[in-house]
Amino acid sequence: MAGEFQHQWLLDQCPDAVIFAGTDGVISYWNAAATRVFGFEREDAIGKDLNIIIPESFQDAHWKGYDRAMGDKVTKYIGQSLPTKARKADGEEIYVELSFAIVLDDAGEAAGALAQARDITERFNRDRDNRRKMRDLEQQLAAKG
Repeated sequence: MAGEFQHQWLLDQCPDAVIFAGTDGVISYWNAAATRVFGFEREDAIGKDLNIIIPESFQDAHWKGYDRAMGDKVTKYIGQSLPTKARKADGEEIYVELSFAIVLDDAGEAAGALAQARDITERFNRDRDNRRKMRDLEQQLAAKG
C-alpha cells in the first residue's frame, strides 16, 4: 500500500510549494506548502491559471517564456533556482526562489511545468539592505580618500 501512495505523499508533504500547470498554464496540482506560501487554498488554486500568483507586471514576460519552454520541451533554467516576485492571495507581493522543469509525457511531448518555490522575502530584503549599506560605506570611504 505504501508504494502505491508514496509519490503523492512526497509531493503533498514537501516543505516547499509544489505546483504543476499544464501546457495551457492551468494549475492541476497544488500542495499544502503552496497554500502556506501563496495563501490560496488548494481548491481555490486548482483550475485557475498561474496568473493568480504572478504579479501583473511580470505576466507578459512569463507567458512568453512559458510558451517557449513548452514548445522547446525544456527550460533554459534547468537546475537553477531563480529569485523572482510572486503574488499572494491577499495581493501582497513577495519574493520567492523558484525552480521548475518541463514535464514530458510518455511520448516525449510537453505535459506542463512543475515548479517548486519557497518564500525568501525576509532574506531578499535583508540582503538588499546589506548591499545598500555596503554601497553607502564604499561611497563614504571614496569621499574621504
